[in-house]
Amino acid sequence: MQRTLSWGLVLIGLASGAAPAAGAADFDDLALAAESYWNGAPALGSHPFASGGASFSNFYTYDEFYGMSYWAGWAYSSMTDKTTPDWTNQYSAVAGGAHSGQNYAVAYMDTWYGVATEVTLPAPRALDAAWFTNTTYAYFAMRDGTAFNKKFGGDTGADPDWLLLTITGKDAGGAVTGAVEFYLADFRFADPAEDYFVTDWTQVDLTPLGAVNSLTFALDGSDTGFFGLNTPAYFAMDTLVPEPATLWLAAAGLAAAALRRRRA
Repeated sequence: MQRTLSWGLVLIGLASGAAPAAGAADFDDLALAAESYWNGAPALGSHPFASGGASFSNFYTYDEFYGMSYWAGWAYSSMTDKTTPDWTNQYSAVAGGAHSGQNYAVAYMDTWYGVATEVTLPAPRALDAAWFTNTTYAYFAMRDGTAFNKKFGGDTGADPDWLLLTITGKDAGGAVTGAVEFYLADFRFADPAEDYFVTDWTQVDLTPLGAVNSLTFALDGSDTGFFGLNTPAYFAMDTLVPEPATLWLAAAGLAAAALRRRRA
């Protein structure tokens, strides 16, 4: 009787929303020193990592001919440098750190090895939201221009430049459940005073995706060339949160299963 009552109280607590943040991928469950990052090194190949039960794609390799390392997909970071403008600072969010806690994720969109930027969930799940911002490197490249990409707005500030992140949900069979768009920079306004770069952590509603097994991420923009996007193809993400109702159902299912095992 005592065990049945205990599990009943657990279910009541879940129903009352006692732990709505559980199951969020906030990357603070990954061990990382301050002002550092993990990009898959030193082992070569594919190294997905997990946070909050979700799996994040990662690929790392080393080119001996050029003497350079290369990564794609997702890395995780605790970097807080929001002033160094070049690619050596590719793991920093321009917001100056994480949305919550210490760690956050950085995505790099690969166009050479064909590595997808994906998140795979442990079971079908409706998602509530996630927080996004630009990386410091991408922000300064768009704001000032480099030898490889243009300054957003051009010399006059009137060019209608943009950088768009598209998040696509898929079910277990790979069918698309929906898509959400979020502009990391937008200079298409009639009034240039409304043009903007995202420099703070911004919440993006993911409920239009419905129940998903995976997410894929894609960047597109106005500054493109023969090899695709000229703008540095980076963004930062933190605190990917499942809908409380979905979390309650998952947790309640685990509690009920445990109760059945105890009764057996």
